[in-house]
Amino acid sequence: MRKTYQLNIEGKNRDRLLDAVKHDIRKYAKRQRRTALPEGVDFWDFDCKLGLSAETAAPVHFGSLIEQLDVAAKEGAVALYVEILPKHGQRKAKPVSAAVEEPAQG
Repeated sequence: MRKTYQLNIEGKNRDRLLDAVKHDIRKYAKRQRRTALPEGVDFWDFDCKLGLSAETAAPVHFGSLIEQLDVAAKEGAVALYVEILPKHGQRKAKPVSAAVEEPAQG
């Protein structure tokens, strides 16, 4: 999804437009996660970019995208460019700790 959202539309409340943007992003992610996973893939991950335009968009972690939208809106952004591209995610094994915890005796 590559989209530019206008936050200043005459006759519409800016806060409601920002809520609509957040809803659209969450709806896209939810719909994308429902699609069937290819073999050997553990989950759907997302590459995200956020900026005032497509040229100035910077990479953002998907988990902090909504917070970054709020920050940009508070700074007075007129429009926001959001890019969310799905990618295959692979789970990584947790490293085994060197010290094994012993059960408490007592």
